[in-house]
Amino acid sequence: MTESVLIPHLADAMVRVTEVAAIAAETMAGRGDEKAADAAAVDAMRTAFNAVDFQGRVVIGEGERDEAPMLYIGEEVGTGNGPAIDIALDPLEGTTLTAKAMANALAVLAIAPRGGLLYAPDTYMDKIAIGGGYPEGIIDLDATAGENITEMAKAKGMAVTDMTACVLDRPRHADILESLRSVGARISLISDGDVAGVINTTNPMTGIDLYVGQGGAPEGVLAAAALKCVGGQMQGRLVFRNDDERRRADRTGITDYDKKYDLNGLASGETVFCATGVTKGGLVDGVIRRGGVIETDTLVMSSADGMVRKIKSYHRA
Repeated sequence: MTESVLIPHLADAMVRVTEVAAIAAETMAGRGDEKAADAAAVDAMRTAFNAVDFQGRVVIGEGERDEAPMLYIGEEVGTGNGPAIDIALDPLEGTTLTAKAMANALAVLAIAPRGGLLYAPDTYMDKIAIGGGYPEGIIDLDATAGENITEMAKAKGMAVTDMTACVLDRPRHADILESLRSVGARISLISDGDVAGVINTTNPMTGIDLYVGQGGAPEGVLAAAALKCVGGQMQGRLVFRNDDERRRADRTGITDYDKKYDLNGLASGETVFCATGVTKGGLVDGVIRRGGVIETDTLVMSSADGMVRKIKSYHRA
């Protein structure tokens, strides 16, 4: 198989991986234990990966080798047979959401041929993302949020007061909020789940035009892999808080700590993206248990053919 055929060929297997992770995480929904919810998702995801015929390598994960039992950066998964694949993952995006039984928790992953995803340490990342239909280069991570959304409004032929930006509700984003409000833009604050926040820019029904702010680097690469499938623009820059995080970057081959990555810099290869709902949300429904049957809802996308599917699966409990 050629690379462009090979990656979509693995889509069904990856759906199974996120489904079992979501089911495992959902057993901890509403129990107030974030670590236990995350551990359940990690264990289920690792077991499912190891049943797939591929040579999987985690390039975006939940930490370094010494932080096991998380799926750590550099961990090898799969049977060892088949294609060499890089993986970005978040077994449970929204640990707090799950612990509190709140909406929009997901089990998420993306895959690409070896070398097709940014191989980066588990740090923070400054991000800006928009959906398709805009001139290339209209957003710039180094411009203010207000300047970016104003340029987008001009390109769209709309008043900036009719534009909406999605931002994680964090104290560190005070300047971003002030900038957006200074030009009159609307703001949709979210408590967690910035992968969904980025993907929502691609769906006109959500009303989200721009995603901007600082969040996890794993979520940034995952979001880029999703955007690669459906069209859009994104920029990201890794944020290093101390020398230890810079040393981690060195180990992954990153030496330009200030590099600004565009969408292809974050996800250069053909990608498959999968997200299964743990709790009900805007992208997908959560896990539903009906008697002896467990229902899951998954969004799966492929950049090779532009395929976007919603898969409703039924599992024997």
